[in-house]
Amino acid sequence: MSDETHNDHETDRDVVEIPKTIELPRLLDFYELQDEAHTEIHEFYDNLRDGQLTTTQCRDCGDLQFPPRIVCPECQSDDLEYVDLPHEGTLFAFSTLRAGAPTGMEDDVPFVVGVVDLGDVRLSARIDDAAYDDLEIGDSVQLKIVDIDGPTDQDRVFYRFEPREQ
Repeated sequence: MSDETHNDHETDRDVVEIPKTIELPRLLDFYELQDEAHTEIHEFYDNLRDGQLTTTQCRDCGDLQFPPRIVCPECQSDDLEYVDLPHEGTLFAFSTLRAGAPTGMEDDVPFVVGVVDLGDVRLSARIDDAAYDDLEIGDSVQLKIVDIDGPTDQDRVFYRFEPREQ
């Protein structure tokens, strides 16, 4: 339909303008709110703020879980305690993320993501300060805690890893 034809038709529809910037809804924020009012695993984040990587372990059956839980997936007990995890591990698997990054990380691509073996648990994490071609399975990596700037005024943190200085 040409512009001329389109303009000849009057409608009862509202005309809206597309905003130059869009504020994202809270649900699209990649990092959860980390205080006691918003998550039952706030102790995990409190520990990260203090420089310690932790997870939960069941006092009843001994199962160690990552990410931290509020109920043991093995025996359904809620008698869990936070235990320290090592700050160093080895790279079990890795890949480069080139597109489709989570909200807030679109400008960071490409970046490396990997599975880090900490002995008792394996966890996924972003691997900072290294390109894909610089890494090999079995490389030693160390914990890196990062502060998160985001759409809330909450002090948030998260974990990443980086190649261990030899």
